[in-house]
Amino acid sequence: MVAGVQRSALEPAGRRSSREEGLALVGLMIAVMWIVEIIDTAMNNRLDQYGIEPREVDGLIGIVAAPFLHDGFGHLISNTLPFVVMGIVIALNGAARVIAVTVIVGLVAGIGTWVIGPEYTNHIGASGIVFGYGSYLITRGFFNKSALDLAVGIVIAAVFGTALLSGLAPQDGISWQGHLFGAIAGILAACLVAVVNKKVRSESSTPASAA
Repeated sequence: MVAGVQRSALEPAGRRSSREEGLALVGLMIAVMWIVEIIDTAMNNRLDQYGIEPREVDGLIGIVAAPFLHDGFGHLISNTLPFVVMGIVIALNGAARVIAVTVIVGLVAGIGTWVIGPEYTNHIGASGIVFGYGSYLITRGFFNKSALDLAVGIVIAAVFGTALLSGLAPQDGISWQGHLFGAIAGILAACLVAVVNKKVRSESSTPASAA
């Protein structure tokens, strides 16, 4: 009781927990996608020009912009559901985890697409992030040796596995390059997060020596 009173007295009133901030961040990203698509539709899809254009200097802006651009509301809806579901699961570990995984996946998927995508193509959509979220959740349990994370990964694989695998097959009109590098990036993110967490736990458990 005393510890609880002392902790609440030190924390700013109304401050969100890291988990709540993570959930809010996922919600914010989805909101931006929908707002951008509404604006893009009103502008006759002019914003879509800011997608990833392979090996074009102007196309580099798409590494940041492309996940928030979609080829109509059908495309956006197909990405929204898995993004929300998997984003919420990641957010349960806090806002920092959402940021770390999203940045790693976004950069690797975007750069990979820019490097190997066909010339004179334009790649848009959040599916690269979705594939990265999926592979992160499916593989993180193998890196951090968590039975709970392994179980969550099995559920994610059961629900989204078929769609994720089919999306890796080369198809005309589909940015399978973004899917592939997104999936690779998710595995990389799972490995890096596990390494960082292990290092933090190791440092926190090491007794401090007095000077």
